[in-house]
Amino acid sequence: MADAGVPAGPFDRAMVIFNPGRAGMGTRIEALQRELATDLPDLSVELLPTEYAGHARALARIEAGRGAPLILSVSGDGGYNEVVNGVMDVPGSKAVCTVIPAGNANDHFRSLPARTLSGALTEKTVRHIDLLRVAFRSGSREQVQYAHSYVGFGLTPLMAIGIEKGGKGKVLELVSVARTLRRLEPFELVRDDGATAKFDSLILANISRMAKYGTVSESQYPDDGRFEVVTLPHAGLTKMALMTLRAVTLGLGHQPSVRSYAFSTRNAVPCQIDGEIVHIQAGTHVRVDSAKGALATV
Repeated sequence: MADAGVPAGPFDRAMVIFNPGRAGMGTRIEALQRELATDLPDLSVELLPTEYAGHARALARIEAGRGAPLILSVSGDGGYNEVVNGVMDVPGSKAVCTVIPAGNANDHFRSLPARTLSGALTEKTVRHIDLLRVAFRSGSREQVQYAHSYVGFGLTPLMAIGIEKGGKGKVLELVSVARTLRRLEPFELVRDDGATAKFDSLILANISRMAKYGTVSESQYPDDGRFEVVTLPHAGLTKMALMTLRAVTLGLGHQPSVRSYAFSTRNAVPCQIDGEIVHIQAGTHVRVDSAKGALATV
């Protein structure tokens, strides 16, 4: 690993960000409070329930701007994405983040080496992992967002939409994926050198697993300053189905890794960032860079 961890200074407080409307969250928060009281008895713990979409980012931004908080996101990938972006909104922040899995997929948590919160707090080490810096530019306007796990175009966001509409549960979700494959339309990208390519799927991955069942890379540690590029050129339904089957069984194996990847969209295309869907307009320039060691975590 690029960073073996450095001794952590004492956190001045712990901030727990969570969605109180999620089923079973009350019990989960009570258990977390007991765990923190046991492992860090002198640490002040404050609960920060969210009230609307995007609120977790606003809360994390406020807390990251003062002191040295330990910010615990009790959430899935989307909620943790908000927290990570809130911290990244504050340059030079001393905040340390971690996620307590409480979502549907929890791809980020599942892709990292197994560890318990108790063990991480006992070790008192802070590690720095990479993020994906995603910049969308249309005309003179640029929007920047960070991803802790992956950015997907084409098949992956449509799979997420299909799963959301089709219902939860492994069988229902796999049926929804199969239905999604039949509706997929290819999209065309233009590289900065002018070359064009037509894809069914493009994934830029900072982790090894995504969408609960798929192994897209053999990379285990998101701290090497690179990310994997998983492409499926337009080839029709059969090849897409075979790729999806391989991802959920054997995995896709080793993939090429890069530090940066850039292109412009020829047509409108859905994009998935850590589980959240963003619709990209035609003519948008997209640049993804590895932000090495950008996130402090336990």
